[in-house]
Amino acid sequence: MAVMGSKWWGLSLRMIGGATLIVSLGIASMVAIAEARLRKQVSSVHGISPQVEPGLFMRVLNFLWQKGLYGYTHVWPDMKFGWKIVVGTIIGFFGAALGSVGGVGGGGIFVPMLTLIIGFDAKSSTAISKCMITGAAASTVYYNLKLRHPTLDMPVIDYDLALLFQPMLVLGISIGVAFNVIFADWMITVLLIILFIGTSTRAFLKGVETWKKETILKQEAARRLESNADDNEEVEYQPLPGGPSGGGAENKEPKKEEVSIIDNVYWKELGLLFAVWGAILALEISKNYTTTCSMAYWALNLLQIPVAVGVSSYEAVSLYKGTRKIASKGETDTNWRAHQLVLYCACGVLAGIVGGLLGLGGGFILGPLFLELGIPPQVSSATATFAMTFSASMSVVEYYLLKRFPVPYALYFVAVATVSAFVGQFVVRKLINLLGRASLIIFILAFTIFVSAISLGGVGIVNMIEKIEHHDYMGFENICSYEA
Repeated sequence: MAVMGSKWWGLSLRMIGGATLIVSLGIASMVAIAEARLRKQVSSVHGISPQVEPGLFMRVLNFLWQKGLYGYTHVWPDMKFGWKIVVGTIIGFFGAALGSVGGVGGGGIFVPMLTLIIGFDAKSSTAISKCMITGAAASTVYYNLKLRHPTLDMPVIDYDLALLFQPMLVLGISIGVAFNVIFADWMITVLLIILFIGTSTRAFLKGVETWKKETILKQEAARRLESNADDNEEVEYQPLPGGPSGGGAENKEPKKEEVSIIDNVYWKELGLLFAVWGAILALEISKNYTTTCSMAYWALNLLQIPVAVGVSSYEAVSLYKGTRKIASKGETDTNWRAHQLVLYCACGVLAGIVGGLLGLGGGFILGPLFLELGIPPQVSSATATFAMTFSASMSVVEYYLLKRFPVPYALYFVAVATVSAFVGQFVVRKLINLLGRASLIIFILAFTIFVSAISLGGVGIVNMIEKIEHHDYMGFENICSYEA
């Protein structure tokens, strides 16, 4: 219990810290805008000259917010065959393969590729990255719909876990896309480096832990084989029962690895997930036909909250009362407390915000979080990707309405990511069966997040230095005045 308590508080502090950083930046943007407008109004009313030596706070304020100045102009290169397309295709292919296996989408590899090689600006790269993540995630989900849990008689996708997190993830995406317009690039870079270094380190440690448990199981199986002189069969791979945390009974009866999609899908839960996705998508499309920052605009934004919170609350209450459970953990107790469920829902919102803000899949947070909850690697990857498909497709619609990406480029790279994800799932599944190491998924997850931190962080730092040298505007953007 002491170990679980320390893990719980460590996870809580990390998530609260990340949420605090994002909220602080959001509040700072609002304060900066309000203060700048107030100063202008006071000056116009009282005839005060603006030529006054500013204090430290006002100098910071002027840096963060200057009316009429915008740091963003999109750069869309012409689409023509050449070495850039070839190199970008190769990197995108491997990025989508790694991202789909780890359950994180691969956006941390897509964005630098689109920026440094193809030549898009940072925010357009973010939007196209979301298109690629959607294609890869959809391909992965189609592949996983027929697969069963590695040790239990249930689908590899945990629909109850998805029902708890997906609505909050979609809600967070809407917030994250708005923050992507408001926040300066350097703010996004700082957030990205802090978040990704922490999550990649934790995922790597979880992979080492799972690797050691798999080694113990393989050694025990080898000893059993040696003790039975009459048994000349090879030791077959048996996945960790009950996930990394253990606790499940080993199912010795042979079971099918693949079944019909019709029999393997929980249609009620899937219907609820599509209902949330459709309702919020309708609100987003309706919002596009209103004036930005008008009363109708904000009303449509706020209507997303009861839709998402209502469905997640339904699942959370069911888990709290014990009428539902996270079955993918096996026999392990999953009766979560109220404050745990509230924190997990907050993590779903945070994952969506990060996904919309950085152009990444929410799996960068959900994947490591699911592993912390004791979910087996195969289920963690499949469920994170499943939830990410809804949120990523939502981002694509929102970025399209904001005219953030050229459609021909997006369609091409979506096709690349879709094929790559399917190939990646097939190859890694064969490797897991061959080597008997489901921890490969966790190491791929940690590697992908770490590479994303280095590549995205490096690109962000270089861009920040260039803007400082050229004395470019590096403050908040005004979402109410944004034009594509």
